[in-house]
Amino acid sequence: MRSLMVRLSGLLTRRRWWVVAAWLAIVIVAAPMAAKQTEHLSGGGFDVPGSQSQVVETATAQRFASTETGRIAVVLQPSPGVSSAQATAAAERVRSQVASAGAGASIPPAAAAAAVRRLAAGHPAIVPISAPGTSDHLVNTARDLRGGISPGESVDGVTPYLIGQPAMWAALSDVSKQDLKTAEGEGFPIVALILIAVFGSLAAASLPLVLGFVAVTVTGAIIYLLSQQMEMSVFVTNMASMLGIGVAVDYSLFILARFRESVRSGKGAAEARAEALSTPGVAVTFSGLAVIISLAGLWMVHNQALRSMALGAMIVVAIAILVATTLLPALIRLLGHRVEAGGIAWSATRGVRGLWRRRRRPGSTRPDRPTFWQQWTYSVMRRPVVSVVAVSAVLLTLAIPVLSVKTGNGAIKQFDPNSDARVGTELAARITGGGADPVKVLITFSEGTASTRSNAAVISDFSRRAAADPQVERVSPPVSSGEVSLIEISTRAAAAESQASLDLVQRLRDQIVPASSLARSGTVDVGGEPARVVDARDQINGSMWKIIVFVLAFSFLVLMVMLRSIVLPLKAVLMNLLSIGAAYGVLIAVFQWGWLDGFAGFHGLGALDTLTPPLVLAVVFGLSMDYEVFLLSRIKERYDAHGDNKRAVAEGLASSASVITSAALIMVCVFSVFVLTGVPSIKQLGLGNAVAIAIDATLVRLILVPAAMELLGEWNWWLPKWLDRLLPHVGLEGGVPERKAPRASAEPARA
Repeated sequence: MRSLMVRLSGLLTRRRWWVVAAWLAIVIVAAPMAAKQTEHLSGGGFDVPGSQSQVVETATAQRFASTETGRIAVVLQPSPGVSSAQATAAAERVRSQVASAGAGASIPPAAAAAAVRRLAAGHPAIVPISAPGTSDHLVNTARDLRGGISPGESVDGVTPYLIGQPAMWAALSDVSKQDLKTAEGEGFPIVALILIAVFGSLAAASLPLVLGFVAVTVTGAIIYLLSQQMEMSVFVTNMASMLGIGVAVDYSLFILARFRESVRSGKGAAEARAEALSTPGVAVTFSGLAVIISLAGLWMVHNQALRSMALGAMIVVAIAILVATTLLPALIRLLGHRVEAGGIAWSATRGVRGLWRRRRRPGSTRPDRPTFWQQWTYSVMRRPVVSVVAVSAVLLTLAIPVLSVKTGNGAIKQFDPNSDARVGTELAARITGGGADPVKVLITFSEGTASTRSNAAVISDFSRRAAADPQVERVSPPVSSGEVSLIEISTRAAAAESQASLDLVQRLRDQIVPASSLARSGTVDVGGEPARVVDARDQINGSMWKIIVFVLAFSFLVLMVMLRSIVLPLKAVLMNLLSIGAAYGVLIAVFQWGWLDGFAGFHGLGALDTLTPPLVLAVVFGLSMDYEVFLLSRIKERYDAHGDNKRAVAEGLASSASVITSAALIMVCVFSVFVLTGVPSIKQLGLGNAVAIAIDATLVRLILVPAAMELLGEWNWWLPKWLDRLLPHVGLEGGVPERKAPRASAEPARA
């Protein structure tokens, strides 16, 4: 692997102009498509194959499409003193706008006439829209309707609002698009400042930013193309951008920092480039593959929303690996000495560092004196048991809230209270006394019993029992098509994803339907939007164990091949679980318990978004592998050189701690930007990832890792000989040289 990277470095150097021109051409082609990446994204993707909600959805679209209205509706809010003429004009205007939106949407004349009467009387009116297609298809219809109706904008004294679950997801697409622009606009300048402080060179700082821009742009174009062929979640762009900026910058930071380190040690530019690409370049490639493998575990859940978000993240990581290992070496060759510290940026950062140095005690900067990170490592390794117990206790304490985790998903909680989608939904609930999205009960009678008096009796028995539930507003008369009947149950809750609606679905399935005679007359399926939320939540929660096993197993295998040890990968897996558990605990305290309500836009939702736990698990586990690989590869490099475990840990940590800390700071800042600008579901992803990365780069990498490696000693590098022969040699640090005899540790004397 090392020799391959050395040859690649030479090729990229010789063909540097061709490499840069090729990537420039790719970006030019990708940019227009990336600008349109949100146009075909969907708020759907939560259908669960084989579930009751999916059965009801399919039957409704096939058998009852002509009679079903109201999955999307318009609420018309009149201003005081609206005349009859204005009411008539408003109703006609909405009918025309709905018809011109296409997709077969229309407003029944009777519904428009009823709306005119209510508006003329000074009352708000709900106008149901008849539109064919499944709920996922209706999201696209609602997006077109939003463009024509302009919800929330008053015209001639009447304000329209578009409601219904498909309309919610369509509105969320607009919010997500705006949040993405804001986050990227704020994230890149913050990252730029950190990079300037790290490198002291504008040229060096610009390279990771360029790579981040390229990775995000190319990924945006791929998302646009994929969205033409498959359903992609509305959150995929935020996910890809959040991860892409951080990963691309981190990978280029690792390689660029090693190049500068080699140059400062006296090596020529060509040798330094080859070393940077053949050491951290290999580590970046394999750690990136570890991230992709972790995200691939999400495909074990047959949920299109989760899969599309994972796919977007996998693509952006793959692009980040490509640009870091191909475009970056070519740019380093073109910029030459300008990537070294110097100029205005260096003068400014040197002045700040000078202030710090003047505060340090005399003699602390002697060349023969151990560095700060070496002293830190030795101090931790002197008391390894205390370090391990103390940090583990902190992380386990933070993870305690995991024992009471609750999950749910929906659209209305994502909106600001003043948004048109939320205002319209709450207005409709006040008008009707219930929600806009009913629970649907599909009855498929046994063959030969359709349209009999007994069927009417069992339906009546069920309707009576359902109407007695305190959460039910009304039960509509059944609509029949052959041996199949459909009953709609309106709930008192305003939103389909409210806990009250979800509890009603469970009672219908577990208590009301089994207790009625309906269950003995045929097959009964409970569906509708509330049931779909329940089925998606149960599907993802029930699959978490598969994701965990997949991620742990493959991460272990990748690290075992790279580090040629069984103990180190096992230690890495356990420590990553501690970081993720602590991050989950913080998320639950903030978003489920509401401990930070009112601060920085946080407000408790009573539960985590259903997609948050698996996404945080996969992303954090993958990103933790980056720092684990980068740190342990440097430690292994030193251990292979002299065989002293303690000294190898100290030297490896000293040479990589500043880069890891800088990379983690960049990643935390990027995630934090999305915390401050995103909708609640994106806030959860951003906060969970930021907390986990911060913990991983500080408590885990700087304390747990050296302490655990001190306790394990030579066992860190244990690998059975038979397994050593079977595993491929990836040449992570250029092979294993002949080990020198262990020398006395360079640990400084105690004061």
